[in-house]
Amino acid sequence: MPAASSSTSPPSRGYRSVFREGLFSGKVVIVTGAGSGLGRCTAHELASLGATLALVGRSEDKLKAVQAELATDHPSSGNGHKIYSCDIRNEQQVRETITSIITDLGHVDGLFNCAGGQFPARLEKISLNGWDAVVRNNLHGTFLMSRECYTQWMQHHGGAIVNMLADIWGGMPGMGHSGAARAGVWNFTETAACEWGHAGVRVNAVAPGWIASAGMDSYNEEYQALLRTLKHKVPLQRFGTESELASAAVFLLSEASAFINGTVIRVDGGVPNARHSWPLTEAQRTIEYNGFPRYQPPTGLQEQTG
Repeated sequence: MPAASSSTSPPSRGYRSVFREGLFSGKVVIVTGAGSGLGRCTAHELASLGATLALVGRSEDKLKAVQAELATDHPSSGNGHKIYSCDIRNEQQVRETITSIITDLGHVDGLFNCAGGQFPARLEKISLNGWDAVVRNNLHGTFLMSRECYTQWMQHHGGAIVNMLADIWGGMPGMGHSGAARAGVWNFTETAACEWGHAGVRVNAVAPGWIASAGMDSYNEEYQALLRTLKHKVPLQRFGTESELASAAVFLLSEASAFINGTVIRVDGGVPNARHSWPLTEAQRTIEYNGFPRYQPPTGLQEQTG
């Protein structure tokens, strides 16, 4: 799903992470798409665990807002978080951005390729320009950021890369451009895990299902109406939270996943396991994890009445 807009919530008491304090102390992690949504949430969790962050995105204003949030919510992480305005589809910009990050912060230990986006459309309605824009953003940008992190630093020092997929199993009707791009990221993840493993570089991915990120509000009302029905197709009978996706990415970036390479963690409530032959039962209970005090669910997912 596309990223959410930055919240204007008052200062919080800090991120409630399930991981140990100081897990990323001394580590530098790049987060693309850090100005909103899943990237913003993951940046907060990493900062709460001691990481120094390179916040990458196209909107400098959004990045500055998140940088200010981090300074307020996680003062113990220091004020060393840097912002970098970059179009990840532009090879030269990506190359220069990674160079600047290494110059400014000294090293790169992790990369979360969170940036991406798409729009709902049937295949026959997608123009070449529309197709190209989504594929370049979701696939090309992931490749460029990963390649530059590897060639400029990680091939000599090791590191962890986490890529963003989606619920692409069985196709992605209504968003075929994104499905094709994310499937490419999946194959790229497996290939890079093999080619770069010798250098101590692990490459994995997270695959969110229907995560209730406020970016869902960017869709038109017709598509939002469809989205409101989707939780009934999830075995857990609910949408996911941004924190539930962020925690999977943070795990794959951490030392706890040191022998995990070329793997995808699905964060989807079991959607691919639902079957037409098995009617899903209404949820009797649910456990939801939300460690991000600034999290605001999308208004478009609220059930309509009247």
